[in-house]
Amino acid sequence: MNDFFTFLLLSLFVVMSPGIDTALITKRTISGGQKDGYRIAMGITTGSLVHTVAAAFGLSAILMQSAVAFEIVKYAGALYLIYLGVSSFITRRKSHDDKNASEKPGSAYKQGLFSNVLNPKVAMFFLTFLPQFVQPGGEATRQLVLMGVIYSLLSISWFFLYVHFINYLRDWLMSPKVQRMMDRATGIVLIGFGLKLALDRHQ
Repeated sequence: MNDFFTFLLLSLFVVMSPGIDTALITKRTISGGQKDGYRIAMGITTGSLVHTVAAAFGLSAILMQSAVAFEIVKYAGALYLIYLGVSSFITRRKSHDDKNASEKPGSAYKQGLFSNVLNPKVAMFFLTFLPQFVQPGGEATRQLVLMGVIYSLLSISWFFLYVHFINYLRDWLMSPKVQRMMDRATGIVLIGFGLKLALDRHQ
């Protein structure tokens, strides 16, 4: 039971720590509104569930042991993050109606899903973090899946609260000056994470 509370506290700390997910959710909520913020949060959380299943059934272990597989996924994820970061610097001068017409409701969800699934560092996290709390004598696969689901529930709860908070500030954040500053800051963060992911060595 003590290990379970430790798992909860550490998971909550990880979930609330600023990172790629926070940058993506902030940018999407500001640009697309609360619903898009919820959608990208759900996409990110779905990605966590994918990594949970992969870790539970050994797919992540194969990924971590295969240098070729790791490099392919790593560079794909890095390029996607860099693409998202560069797109933040592109000024969109379309009207609100044109923007809503050009963006499909599922695009925010897919953006969150792909950014998470294509990040091998997330796979490594689940592969190394969750097994620390597996109780001996029990079915490891079931325990890993259960912990992954709990982690995902904590994630989506925090993300929804965060989106709700950001949405309150949206009117101020939507001013042209603040939005340009936020887009550039978010772009730099995403490009930085993408470059870091690409340059990190497989250990």
